[in-house]
Amino acid sequence: MIRLRIVIVNWNAGDQLAQCLRSIVLAERSGFDLERVVVVDNASGDDSLLGIETLPLPLLIIRNDCNRGFAAACNQGAAVCGADYLLFLNPDTRLHADSLRLPLQFMTAEANQQVGICGIQLLDESGAVARSCARFPTPSMFYAAMLGLDRIWSRCGLFMREWDHADTRAVDHVIGAFFLVRGRLYTQLGGFDERFFVYLEDLDFSWRARCAGWSSQFLAEASAYHKGGGTSEQIKATRLFYSLRSRLLYARKHFSVAQTVGLSVATLGIEPLARLVWALARGNGSALGETLAAYRMLYRHALQIWAAGRR
Repeated sequence: MIRLRIVIVNWNAGDQLAQCLRSIVLAERSGFDLERVVVVDNASGDDSLLGIETLPLPLLIIRNDCNRGFAAACNQGAAVCGADYLLFLNPDTRLHADSLRLPLQFMTAEANQQVGICGIQLLDESGAVARSCARFPTPSMFYAAMLGLDRIWSRCGLFMREWDHADTRAVDHVIGAFFLVRGRLYTQLGGFDERFFVYLEDLDFSWRARCAGWSSQFLAEASAYHKGGGTSEQIKATRLFYSLRSRLLYARKHFSVAQTVGLSVATLGIEPLARLVWALARGNGSALGETLAAYRMLYRHALQIWAAGRR
């Protein structure tokens, strides 16, 4: 029987973590063995771990004394794992009855042996399907996002918003909120790149998987609830900093030097002005302060980011 390990990285998720774990208890488990559910806690300051040990799950809790970042915590949870499949699951998700059985059934089918990564439909509170799959980024996609052009013409953006996600298909990337990976692929790639503290570590993994001959698949027949935004809503300035930092790291790692320099100049010099103008135009004082705080952090770390992103 195939073995599955679920890895959940927690940081101040509150009751969302318990709800996520309870949904795993209720999910159908026929055809596979749930080897372990690993919760890696990145030094949460809330009571999100309280009481979860009583749940009827093969649960392992790893408590970090500092926030090591999402990629590093995922690697902690997957370490020394003999499972056939790894599911990286966000704490703001809740599984449905078929959320585990159907994607594992799909992955084990003979015709799908070169599929390395599988994602499923993610629904919001109203039951609407999130348009969460993405293309591999190009510099022009990042420029489009800076200028807001991806909101006008979705095909020039990273996320596949022009597609309703109602059918199963091969895609470049499935969102990391529900990221089912073959164990041997994870081992082959050496896990997530821990230089990405948070954001784009999953996209980087998908790109490396594609380069190694594996594909990613979006499975519309299975679904789960996903709140979106997660606990990073609590720290919007820090979230923006890490988002921009990961963009520059990704560019430094995968784009040419000329492309990276151009993107860095635009990110550090043009985009902050555009964000500040938009915040002022909307009269959004909090967004103005968050933008200034995020870019102060980014300017302080710019040279470190450039050095860290070397191939």
